[in-house]
Amino acid sequence: MSKKIAATPPPIEANPRPFVYRDRLLHCDGADLTTLAAEHGTPLYVYSARHISHRLQLFKDAFAAHPHTICYAIKANSSLAILRLLAKQGAGFDIVSGGELERVRKAHKPALKKVVFSGVGKQTWEIDAALDADILLFNVESEAELHLLAARAEARSKVARFALRVNPDVFAETHPYISTGLSEHKFGIDIKAARSIYRSAKKMKWLDPAGVSVHIGSQIRKVDPFAAALTRVTSLIADLRRDGHNIRYIDAGGGLGIDYGTTAFDPAKQVAKYAAALTKGLGTESAHLLLEPGRFIIAQAGALLTRVLYVKKNGTKTFVITDAGMNDLIRPALYHAHHEIIPIKEPAKQPAGKQPLPETGENKVDVVGPVCESGDFFARDRVLPPVKPNDLLLLLDAGAYGMSQTSNYNSRPRPAELLIDGATTKLIRRRETMRDLLAPELL
Repeated sequence: MSKKIAATPPPIEANPRPFVYRDRLLHCDGADLTTLAAEHGTPLYVYSARHISHRLQLFKDAFAAHPHTICYAIKANSSLAILRLLAKQGAGFDIVSGGELERVRKAHKPALKKVVFSGVGKQTWEIDAALDADILLFNVESEAELHLLAARAEARSKVARFALRVNPDVFAETHPYISTGLSEHKFGIDIKAARSIYRSAKKMKWLDPAGVSVHIGSQIRKVDPFAAALTRVTSLIADLRRDGHNIRYIDAGGGLGIDYGTTAFDPAKQVAKYAAALTKGLGTESAHLLLEPGRFIIAQAGALLTRVLYVKKNGTKTFVITDAGMNDLIRPALYHAHHEIIPIKEPAKQPAGKQPLPETGENKVDVVGPVCESGDFFARDRVLPPVKPNDLLLLLDAGAYGMSQTSNYNSRPRPAELLIDGATTKLIRRRETMRDLLAPELL
């Protein structure tokens, strides 16, 4: 279901987020969020197709001089409509499950040829499905997985192209839950052991050692660790070629971070710095580069719209209780992640098209949800303009790891999703109902 909208969105380059005030009301591109809340209810995820496409193009432009494929990391946001949008613009996909493989098949079947399959716990049925789909590459994370891949490839008489995901032991300054490049993490294979594993794989008829993969973490703001990781990978590739392996791919992973706060952020400049770091790490290596951005493409294009239910005082604390909860956006509870929270009605006059920022002052509140957990919060001691019941708030930068990590905790239905695309707003996921929640259960 889609509906025409009349307003003309501002130039993307003027704002790293698509959410701006017009006539004192917050819009996503040309869509009035107040109207969307009235029509579709809250909580509600809203995304800008223009911003998603723009971020993808930034990567294409930055790496134009090197053979490459942008493999969007589906785990960041797996909406079928968003996958189709990206696939039709030439993106491949990084998957970590058989379910994500089926999402690619459903969204745009030709894109299966540009799928890389990562993850430490691939099951037999998932490997079989990926072999049957003839995906581009398996990123193998253990010797046991490699032997299973060889056995399943032989059973299906299909050659499996693979890359070992090597662990370069490079430190990236990020949250420990999303750091993956150290020897203490569950991901990858010690880079010092990789050469002997490739030698063993060369003897297996149904395996094609086609590449080397690396991924050091997520939400990484400094680009030097990416260069360091690729320097170690290219050194390994030189050794592998001397051993007679036909290495054609380098999977550099993803992990480029965004700014969740209010400081100035230039996405194009950040991608350019990232590309320069990877180019430095590659040196003269000419293998086809695979990149796996997720958060950087989708996070700032999306936001969570929620309605205030109550404003409550407990002693010196003020709580703003919203209809969205940790089951709708778990990042603050899980990672203590920061999301800017802004009112839909503009609290003070700002120049048209400028990035909306919270009002300064001493009105500190905790913004919390209705879930029965003390950890159900979006912000603590956050300065916000005064709000009252029925007001609408927007949680920014929720496009990545927002909807994809939702749950039905407390038997709460998942929210709906809207995609704003040019002159139309399209419902891309209807709100769940209690019938949806109860359907799989048996009495």
